[in-house]
Amino acid sequence: MAATQEPSVVAVLTELVARYDATVADPGPRRVRIRLAVTDGEDQDAVLDGGARLEPAAEGDPDALLTADAATWREIAADVRGGMTAYRQGRLKVRRNLHLGVGFLAATSGEDTPGRLRFEQVRTRSGHISILRAGTGDPVVAIHGLGATKASFIPTVAALADRFHVIALDLPGFGDSGKPLRAPYDARFFAESVIELLDALGLERAHVIGNSLGGRVALEIGLRAPERVERLVLLAPSMAWRRNRPWAPLLRAVRPELGAIQPTPRAAVEQIVERMIPGARDGWTAAGVDEFMRAYLTRRGRAAFYAAARQIYLEEPEGDDGFWPRLKTLTVPALFVWGKQDRLVPIAFARHVTDALPKAEHLELESGHVPQLERPRETHEAVGVFLSRRRRRGAGTR
Repeated sequence: MAATQEPSVVAVLTELVARYDATVADPGPRRVRIRLAVTDGEDQDAVLDGGARLEPAAEGDPDALLTADAATWREIAADVRGGMTAYRQGRLKVRRNLHLGVGFLAATSGEDTPGRLRFEQVRTRSGHISILRAGTGDPVVAIHGLGATKASFIPTVAALADRFHVIALDLPGFGDSGKPLRAPYDARFFAESVIELLDALGLERAHVIGNSLGGRVALEIGLRAPERVERLVLLAPSMAWRRNRPWAPLLRAVRPELGAIQPTPRAAVEQIVERMIPGARDGWTAAGVDEFMRAYLTRRGRAAFYAAARQIYLEEPEGDDGFWPRLKTLTVPALFVWGKQDRLVPIAFARHVTDALPKAEHLELESGHVPQLERPRETHEAVGVFLSRRRRRGAGTR
């Protein structure tokens, strides 16, 4: 008896594209071309312009690039959850634009459950904010770091969506959210933007997770609006410098909008990131460089990046409105996660946090600055346990 012949890769990709649900993804108003690259076969393009259709790969660069071998593409087409599974396992690579690439995987998953992964633009009082969300249960808002996007929390969404309604957002100025040119881009501005998002989504309270700059924003939300926060998870959070800041006078005099004039070449950005995070040219971090450059190569994206970086450096550590005296007033239960190899927020900060918040919890990991990507299993196990505890009203960090 003759062996059953496997379907061609083109037939497989045609079947995949036929499942596309435009209500799940958010490709934006323009025509989008997503390259479905086959390492051992013929590449195809999924063209999105309201619907979706498959065409032979065109000349020029696509908007997003998804790469896998023929066997993986067959698996993805046969199993509605196969795309995200292959992506998390590293058998499917997504580059150039994670928002479009992962959105395409979500839109072709065939799932129709309430907690399915989906991408949305949410209108708030101050502008639009781009989010991805999945899962059902208590809401968890995840806030990315400086230069990153919501895509840095895809592993977190995948790990926690079976217990929580996880919402990862692009802060204003980053990713696919609005980029007001003259916004202050400081902790207060970002915190108010996240609270506006909670209002727009109809969420009275939520757990908040933040990495790096996102951790500083999460703390600001907890300080300004503790009634909106259930628990805080701070992943290598940015904090006010305790040592001298020799460049502070110059930075106060220079307008951050000047950063909009000249972009840094991609090769230079990759070298900087690789020095900070070992293995940055591979996997999640390489895709993260794509996400950074996607916004940074726009005038408004550069202005937002430099303004936010400037505010981190210039934040006053002491005084009546200084960061460290204010931190002592935090009442929301908090878990701090530190990377022992973190070169941006050294683990020595843990001692200062303990002095300010003696009841806060701490976890130290063999990681750098982005523990949810570098040590996802340990990070998400600890986060899941911490967020699952019920908070006694009136009880807090202090």
